Amino acid sequence: MKSTTRGTFAAVVTCVAAAVATPAVAADGIPVAVPLEGAEHALDMELPSVSGTVPLLKPGSPDGPRYVEGRLLPDRALPQLPVTSDLPSADLRTPVPRVLGDTFDHLAVGAPTSSGLRARTPGASLDGPLTAPRPDRLGLPAPKLPEAGLLAPVLQAAPGATLGLAPGL
Repeated sequence: MKSTTRGTFAAVVTCVAAAVATPAVAADGIPVAVPLEGAEHALDMELPSVSGTVPLLKPGSPDGPRYVEGRLLPDRALPQLPVTSDLPSADLRTPVPRVLGDTFDHLAVGAPTSSGLRARTPGASLDGPLTAPRPDRLGLPAPKLPEAGLLAPVLQAAPGATLGLAPGL
């Protein structure tokens, strides 16, 4: 194979790989389905259908260190990282043998991704055992007790779910 043919082939393969990988990166979540069709055929009965979506986490930009007057080290030396995502969704449908009459055939439980998830990772705030240089001490720092603080993680979400009876599966 000539080198120009190999170069053209490599360019085509690269373009195809980029075209295939782009939708996966742009997706908000990964759909997951539990395959139970084989068990339905083996057992000769209707089984529940289970599916869902696993969301992808989107990290944000961290709040940088804040310089505070009178401190030797900046505040929030280890900044908190914000993370946003959707909640995982789930859909479960199971057959019901007409318990509530002839019109209801299945029970459905759904947890939609209608609400978002916002979180912040833990952070730390430290300060050294010396103060900032002081003019009354000829520019020398004064000793003090070191300080350490932990910034608590934050998690905000409003999950919801639905439960229903309906005809058909």
